[in-house]
Amino acid sequence: MSELSTKGLRGEVPFAVTQADRIPAKRYYDQEFYDLECKHLWPRVWQMAARLEEIPEVGDYAVYRNLDQSVIVMRTSATEVKAYQNHCRHRGVELVQKRGKARGGFICPFHGWRWDKDGNNTFAYEETAFSAENMCKADLDLVPVRLETWMGCAFINFDNDAPPLRDTLGEFGRKMDGFKAEQLRAEWWLAAKLPVNWKLAMEAFMEGYHVATTHPQLLPYGVTNKPGDARYLKLPDDTVTVTFWMTVGSTMPEEVDSRQFIDAYAEVMQTLSEGMAGMTSPEEVEVVRSLRDTPLPKHPAEAAAAFRVILNDAITKYYKDNGMDCGDFNALDKQQLATNVNFLFPHFFMLPVHGAASSYRIRPTGPEECIFELWSLKRYPEGQEPPVPEMPEPKPHDDPSWPPIPRQDYANLPRQQRGLHSAGFEFMRLSNQMEGLISNFHRLEDGFLGGADQESLVKGMQTVSGAIDMPVKYWD
Repeated sequence: MSELSTKGLRGEVPFAVTQADRIPAKRYYDQEFYDLECKHLWPRVWQMAARLEEIPEVGDYAVYRNLDQSVIVMRTSATEVKAYQNHCRHRGVELVQKRGKARGGFICPFHGWRWDKDGNNTFAYEETAFSAENMCKADLDLVPVRLETWMGCAFINFDNDAPPLRDTLGEFGRKMDGFKAEQLRAEWWLAAKLPVNWKLAMEAFMEGYHVATTHPQLLPYGVTNKPGDARYLKLPDDTVTVTFWMTVGSTMPEEVDSRQFIDAYAEVMQTLSEGMAGMTSPEEVEVVRSLRDTPLPKHPAEAAAAFRVILNDAITKYYKDNGMDCGDFNALDKQQLATNVNFLFPHFFMLPVHGAASSYRIRPTGPEECIFELWSLKRYPEGQEPPVPEMPEPKPHDDPSWPPIPRQDYANLPRQQRGLHSAGFEFMRLSNQMEGLISNFHRLEDGFLGGADQESLVKGMQTVSGAIDMPVKYWD
């Protein structure tokens, strides 16, 4: 979709993005626009519905809800997971409300109709009291929903004509395959109820530009957040060899003290671990500290690149020595696939830092409210995985129990949502270089709302899904 594309098969998209670096404010609160998303976006996209460790045994099921739809995600065999619409075929009662076990299938709590784990109707009370037309076998089975498993997760799609999940992943797929994300297990699972539009909640994590001001405790060795200092740091070989909190550069010292550099890196890692209550692990922090006497080049960028290679090898060795698989971090670096914050269209993030990660899932509950879920993901030796976390009850965005870093992000968002309603605020002004993912996302969304052809939408999803901090890009 080009910069000026505002029309599609359904006509003109309201509040369309007609200039790539300007996003109309009404996209974040207009009821008509929200209704179009509910009708033309969500029914056609792959949604992360469950983590597979929620359903380890045959007959285990999880429930995924988004908007007015509810889906059962069920393990039907050791190698197969299926999804069904969560309603009784008699009078529409939801069959299940939360995660559970159904070894013998499902029983409607209202009138006792039954289905096996493959969705086949096996019993209808007083069946002869119904007309033959109403008891047609094909109509009584649970309605299947498309499901694909990947990366330790189950993804669902209501559109039977949508492209396969793997065809839409783009760079995101290569990153997570190399990272061996399927080896991760949830340490904890939390949810926030945010009084903001779902897109606004996501956009806080689509750029690292905000880190210097919102999360100054994450700034690395030699970096300040003084006005005029912030800029994006490019390494001499132009490869990705630094972590996301090091992408914001500033006036660096001319020479690096190796021990100070490594101590500062360990401090940032520990601050991140404590501030997120996850994303990286205390064990990885200790690996960093064990390297503090390692000599490094004097040039700051060369020191960062050299230490990244050394640390990758050390962390890989730690995991393998302890019976865990983590992939080849240096190979990911060389392929420029080791970015720390990665987006999967339309509502999912993975944030890997070395061998651990966080992940986010965002679901709308109204034009100006959403549910924001967070997982802490770690690697564990076989047989030492923690209990599977229960589905969390969403907490208010300002709950004091939130870890410090999410609390900082959540503090900004309601203020931004209110500010968008200001009479004099017509559109967001984006950086073409640092905030391009926000623009790319919105222009792809316009394609779904306007009825763009599938080939164009697939190209858009492949372009949008991947690292944050990307520039504005075009796919038509």
